[in-house]
Amino acid sequence: MKVTQIRSFPVRDVDGRLYFIVRVDTDAGIYGLGEVGVARLGRSIAIAIDHLSEIVVGSDPWETERLWQQMFRGLFFPAERVYACAISGIDIALWDIKAKSVGMPLYKILGGPTREKVVCYPHVGGETTQELVDDALRHVDEGWKFVRTGQPTTTPLVGEYGGREAATAELDPMKSISMAVEQFGALREAVGPDIQICTDVHTRLDPTYSIALCRQLEEFKPFFVEDAVRSENPASYKNVRRQTSVPLAAGEHWWSKWPFREVIEDESIDYCRIDLCIVGGITETLKITHWAEAHYIDIVPHNPLGPVSTAACVSVCMASTNVGVQEMPRKPGTFATDLFPQQIEWKDGYAWCPDTPGIGVDFDIEVAEQRISDPRGWSPHLRRPDGAFTNN
Repeated sequence: MKVTQIRSFPVRDVDGRLYFIVRVDTDAGIYGLGEVGVARLGRSIAIAIDHLSEIVVGSDPWETERLWQQMFRGLFFPAERVYACAISGIDIALWDIKAKSVGMPLYKILGGPTREKVVCYPHVGGETTQELVDDALRHVDEGWKFVRTGQPTTTPLVGEYGGREAATAELDPMKSISMAVEQFGALREAVGPDIQICTDVHTRLDPTYSIALCRQLEEFKPFFVEDAVRSENPASYKNVRRQTSVPLAAGEHWWSKWPFREVIEDESIDYCRIDLCIVGGITETLKITHWAEAHYIDIVPHNPLGPVSTAACVSVCMASTNVGVQEMPRKPGTFATDLFPQQIEWKDGYAWCPDTPGIGVDFDIEVAEQRISDPRGWSPHLRRPDGAFTNN
């Protein structure tokens, strides 16, 4: 069996959400699906996929380790985010092919199930604290065991998120911290002690502010505080770790095992937020997962994307021992069903992959070709009260 073709599909759902899907075909008639993490870099990533196809087309799809090494190191300069996203999409698709070729679900060829299902958390939000609480309670009523909120901006966003022009808002750190503590306290009171609450700082605060936030949240017992500081310097997590007892989660920005090295070996985070669609696919994710296991660090795969990312994440979690919780913004099978007519399963706050060959997701190319979209866009641009740019 040989790879014959690799195609890119930057597509939008009817609600405007952007997905970047990779399809790898073989001469055996088996194809695999992958997904790209930073879809708004899609034009550059599509070129990178075409470039990497020169290595992969004609190769045996079972040789995932060799192909990963050649794609990552084949230019002498190691791959970083754009090429790592391209590698991720291809690598996930290759693993899908491998599983389909032996008639097994992906999690079985990753080592077999260590659990029957994977507990998940949704995103909850609202313009006011009461709206946030109401949204969280709706999710709890649906069966979710976790909820996740984010670091609030101090003025509303103006403009379309992900559009060709960036939405804007103001973030005053001290006011934002006060708002976040108020919201978290209200959430804890509303959902009670048995529902776990995660919160995402989203790299919006500098370490001094983030430490102040974490200390104030300690009484409410968060499951974790995510992305407490910017991602460029993993060593900064040592500073935060020394000054707060809340569990820390990080890693969604990192594009290979190497940025994870310091935080794993120093045990300065409690949860690895691996993004399979950025970090280099399943091949690299397994290495980070097992490395984290040696330090008793659980994985919490980053998954704000589509059904292919969701299935890949849940497959890895089903086959891994060190799993905290799986990010799951929306229930599988409730969105993009025309693009993805087959998706994985969800019930009462847990997800699992069906016992069908491969990753458990199918993709309708005819619908996709009608939805091809320019993948460019921007995250919100946030500014401090003095006009200085801050992380979004």
